[in-house]
Parts: sequence; C-alpha cells; structure tokens
Amino acid sequence: MYPSSCDTFVALPPSTEGQRIIFGKNSDRPCDEVQEVVYFPSRDYGAEEKVECTYIEIEQVAHTYAVVLSKPAWLWGAEMGANEHQVCIGNEAVWGRESADGDEALLGMDLVRLGLERADTAEKAVDVITELLGKYGQGGSCMEDECGFTYHNSFLISDRKEAWLLETSGKHWAAERVEGGYRNISNQYGITTKIDKEHPEMREYAQSKGWWDGKSEFNFATVYSFTTTARIEASGSRYCEGKKLLEKSNGHITAETMMDILRDKDSGINMEGMFMTTGSMVSVIPTNPDLPGVHYFTATPDPERSVFKPFIFVKYAKELKETTSPSYGPDDPVKKKPRFRSKPDRKHGLFVKHEVVAAIIDTYKDRGQKIIENMRQLEKAKMTEMEKFLSYGIEEPDFLVNLFSSSIQEETATYNKS
Repeated sequence: MYPSSCDTFVALPPSTEGQRIIFGKNSDRPCDEVQEVVYFPSRDYGAEEKVECTYIEIEQVAHTYAVVLSKPAWLWGAEMGANEHQVCIGNEAVWGRESADGDEALLGMDLVRLGLERADTAEKAVDVITELLGKYGQGGSCMEDECGFTYHNSFLISDRKEAWLLETSGKHWAAERVEGGYRNISNQYGITTKIDKEHPEMREYAQSKGWWDGKSEFNFATVYSFTTTARIEASGSRYCEGKKLLEKSNGHITAETMMDILRDKDSGINMEGMFMTTGSMVSVIPTNPDLPGVHYFTATPDPERSVFKPFIFVKYAKELKETTSPSYGPDDPVKKKPRFRSKPDRKHGLFVKHEVVAAIIDTYKDRGQKIIENMRQLEKAKMTEMEKFLSYGIEEPDFLVNLFSSSIQEETATYNKS
C-alpha cells in the first residue's frame, strides 16, 4: 500500500502564542475503520501481572498513569493521546530499507499507549518505547484485514518543556530533541545528522548492510530510508505542505491554528478517499506546571465536519461512554486465529449520529453549511470556556469530570437543531 497516512505536529515557544506547547495529529486510516476516544484512570498492579496488547502479552509495570486515547476500535494501542503529566504522543507509519514484514509483536500503536501509561516526561517516553522495542520488537498487521499491512514507526512526543522525534527501523532507532520552534512528521524519516539518542548498534548495523561507509557524516534519514534528505524536502508532499502552514503562523501558533491545519484539504493533510482522516487531536499544554493541559478530540471522521471537544485530566474524570466502541472480548475476530475472518460492528454512539449528519452535509448544501456553522460556534464557545482554565487554573475540578461527555451532548444537540 502506498505510504500516505497521518500527519503529526508540535509547536513550542517562541513559535506559539504565550508560554504554551501546541500538539496536533490527524490519524489517517481505512475509511471504514471506527476510531474511539477512551479514558483510563491511573492504576496500580501486582508484581506478576501481565498486560495483553494487540497481539502479544508483556510484563505490566507497578503503576500506570491516567491516559486519554484516540484509537482504532479493534486494537489495544492508540494512534495518539495524552497522559496526566501532559505527555502527548502521535505515531506515523514509515517505510525504509529494512523490511517491515515480521512476526506479530508490539504495534507502533501499542507503543504509543505504553509510552503514555509509563512515562511522565517526553524523554522518558523515548526510553520506555525503545526499551520495549528492544525487548519485544515491532510487527503484525496494522489493519483489521487479512492483507497484512505492516510498517515501522516514527513518534512525535511532547511534554511541558520540549519535544522528541523518535524514528525506528526494526529494533534500531534514532531520537532528536526539539527544544523550540515547530516540527512535523508525515510518513518519512526526518532525523538527519542531529541525533541526541540512538540504538547502540544502529551505525554498526547500517555499515554491515552496506548502507553507510562508516566514514561520511551519519545521516539517519539517508542511511535508513529509500530517499535522500534533499528528495524528502523537495517532494511537495504533505510533510512540506504541513511545514509551510506552520511557518505561515510562526510566532502566533494557537490551538485554532492547529485545527485549521488539520482541516486543510488542499494540502492533503485532511485526507479523503480509501484512506481518510478518521480522528483528530489538538492539545494545548502550558509550560507552567500549575496550569492544566486541554486535549481536544473529534472522535469522528473528517475534522472539517467534526467538533474538537475538550478533555482535562481531573481526579474523578468519568469514563467516555459516548465514544467507546462495543467490546467483544475473547470472541472478537481479532483475538481468534486465523485473525480478521469477519468484522463486527464497532461504531460507538457518537459515530452513529455523526454518520447521519455527515450524509446530510454531503447531500444538502444549504442545510449542510448551517450544520457546520453550528458546529464551529459550539467549538469556539468551548475553546473560550477552556481559555479560563488555561490562563488561571482550575478551582472546582469536580465540575470537569464529565467535560468531554457534556460537550458531546452539546454537539448532538446541534445536530438535532439542524
């Protein structure tokens, strides 16, 4: 399958307005795949406990952090998400010289969730992911299909003070620290000569394969991918378009800026077709640790005709029932071998309602335009409301335990009104 899915962005001061970090991602997946948004509170575990990921079982840690995740409903991991310490992670499919075909292991999406559950900083997330990669490897079909769609993974990870770009090829990897400005990734290797952490045998392995002569300056993207850095920069791809859109607002990047970028169809960032944008996320993280982060998720396809709804980590945050898909337990066709012999209905409540509205928008131009206007008004009102918390903090956390769910109720009310 042609590598054309997902775009992840991060902007840090001085590229952003105020002392805030803005993180964003479009998850581009098969058009018939449902993406759910789920919340899991922090939890303690016993010494011998295991965790069952999408394909394999691994050792559990003593404590996992609270996480909010946007994830394909059929698997354990996540495309993107955040944790209670305001660490945000999004992953991308990448292809290179090393074959991505292999036995079932951890998916890149499993590593996103594991990084969020186990790391309280972006740098620690790099360490968690690379340690698990070394121990268990990455592999297995990344689609709910017998076609065996596989890839390596890159990750954009941020916290309150910095971001990290982590790129993998099998068990080998390189990581680059981003301390200011902006960065975006789009299905291609982007780490060149600035490498701040790396697999201890990464260079030796490349040399043994004949990909690097051992003398010239080591460039990860050139050595491990099919394309040279110059070709990546000149490709006119979504990566270049995304970079231009960030540059256009450099110094003034806000959550609204990021939402506009994720909605951009001309650039291909808001993808349409057999692979489309099935879920979107924008996070606003103040550098001040006394202020909360706000994490906006659509939980529905196509951000152009979706509402970004806010989630804030508070002590008694409730389960997100409206965007949680049906569970089939051990009877799920994903759990049975041979896998993917059938596809159960995974549509959650909001997805079903949004599907009807999306059809109306497509069919009736004037009515559709009115629905989108109502969506934007609701979104703007929610963002104005969130600005108080981002600027002054939270006085009554109990009022926010149902924030995401109540926003969904307001969204569905706009559907009914239209």
